[in-house]
Amino acid sequence: MGSPVQAAPAFVRLAAHPLRWRLLSELSAGDYRVRELVNLIGEPQNLVSYHLRQLRGAGLVTARRSSFDGRDAYYHLDLERCAQALASAGAALHPALGTEPPPPQGPSRHRPAVLFACTGNSARSPIAEALLTRHSGGRIDATSAGSHPKQQMHPDAVRVLNEHYGIDISGRRPQHLGTLDGRRFDYVISLCDKVREVCPEFDGHPRRVHWSIPDPAAAGEPGSAAFVRAAAEIDTRVRHLLPQIVRPPREVRP
Repeated sequence: MGSPVQAAPAFVRLAAHPLRWRLLSELSAGDYRVRELVNLIGEPQNLVSYHLRQLRGAGLVTARRSSFDGRDAYYHLDLERCAQALASAGAALHPALGTEPPPPQGPSRHRPAVLFACTGNSARSPIAEALLTRHSGGRIDATSAGSHPKQQMHPDAVRVLNEHYGIDISGRRPQHLGTLDGRRFDYVISLCDKVREVCPEFDGHPRRVHWSIPDPAAAGEPGSAAFVRAAAEIDTRVRHLLPQIVRPPREVRP
């Protein structure tokens, strides 16, 4: 007598649809607005919006209003939820497939360079710079700058990095994006919707990525709760970015 037939896990059923798989693939690289996804995928907006709703209903994709233009929304793929769903789907097929050890990392002759940008360069982008430097063990040249840099690091950003991650950026000072003219980067990552619209072009055609992360200084919350949340989100994104940088995909969109 054969085993009882079980339905495929929900993630498999969702991801098996070609258009939804395209959406997952595009959003795995960064945050996009609907019209940008329509252009990338080449399907009508109503169809793209329908499948985005399916992915949002499953908790795999979230939407956040743009801080630059409140009429827009940025869609974000929750890679942590995807990782859990993939592990569960693997375990449903065979217990040994629930987890997968990371592949060994070979030596690299090129030290990748990553620029993080936000408006003030006093919280989000220096947090990302510090966390990528920590997680990469110095294998990646990370820096950050702002379009309108503040006079100093935000004290809550300094405090949260120190207390939650053991990283001291108290001696760092914000810098302007213009001071990086002539620098070459492999990735340029904007962390706020405003700077995405004004971030300059850099030599070498770096890969442009957008992370739509609200300014914790504008949250108006007492204490540093907004900074704790922002740092946790940035830390998750940085950890998922790291394998892309040290083991880039075969095809990278310019």
